[in-house]
Amino acid sequence: MSSAAEIVFDRVTKRYPGRDVPAVDGLSLVIAAGTFCVLVGPSGAGKTTALRMVNRLVGFDEGDIRIDGRSVRGLPPVELRRGIGYVIQQVGLFPHMTVGENVATVPRLLGWRREKTRARVTELLQLVGLDAGDAARYPAELSGGQRQRVGLARALAGDPPLLLMDEPFGALDPITRSRLQLEVRRLHREVGKTIVFVTHDIDEAMMMGDRVAIMREGGRLAQYDSPDAILARPADDFVAEFVGEDRALRRLALHTVAAVPLDPADAASRANGALPRVDTDTTVRSAVSLMIGAGADAAVVVDGDGSEIGILPLGRAHELLT
Repeated sequence: MSSAAEIVFDRVTKRYPGRDVPAVDGLSLVIAAGTFCVLVGPSGAGKTTALRMVNRLVGFDEGDIRIDGRSVRGLPPVELRRGIGYVIQQVGLFPHMTVGENVATVPRLLGWRREKTRARVTELLQLVGLDAGDAARYPAELSGGQRQRVGLARALAGDPPLLLMDEPFGALDPITRSRLQLEVRRLHREVGKTIVFVTHDIDEAMMMGDRVAIMREGGRLAQYDSPDAILARPADDFVAEFVGEDRALRRLALHTVAAVPLDPADAASRANGALPRVDTDTTVRSAVSLMIGAGADAAVVVDGDGSEIGILPLGRAHELLT
């Protein structure tokens, strides 16, 4: 099995009985293997329907969906779903099973040896930021964020090339949600799976996705591109309005200070204690906010040990937008 899968939506249409307009209308989209693709749009745009058509939890009327060139219609549903990880907002853990037993669900169905399954559970709990001892706990003993981590581990347990995530953080508090967003991005870098992620939150979409598909009401694709390209060049008025008037600030949030050329840290800057200090993981948007708050035109950049490594001028942020 490959580590990541290509997904192709080929003029896919889904109609629900009694509705005048399709839920998804002629959707064509290519998601390259290893891509983190986010589907975002207003309510009624068909995001979740599009996602669920991939693993055939929802059927479709016209067109086709192919995974690595194979039509999802050509695979038995059970076989198809065992090869796709699925994470939902409500998590859906089995309450009578321990965390370890929940994570082991798919490996057990696939007939893995007990030793291999146990090792995979331990590996995944560590990967999602839980302790090995958590395997013996029950879902009711966990926080919402911990349960979502277990759901993610369970989805990855069978080493699927494709992971579907349907608004997985929508029920979490803002701090837990932010932490899990960063965790999932880290996991994507480490495991290299293709991820299709549904959200209604434009900030979450722009932060999480390598590619973002903005859908409009009626299930039609409005724009599909990188976050930076969408923010810099919205395809039409609908996209521009949907991503908001603060597009420039959102673009700055896509870059960390580590990716920006710095000026040398000289003696004058070190003597000026009024300059705010930021580390290399800080987004440029946050760095600019700190500069404005301090009435400064630059920030001192420090490494993990607190040593100064350079100066970020305020004008450098403007250069990123040109």
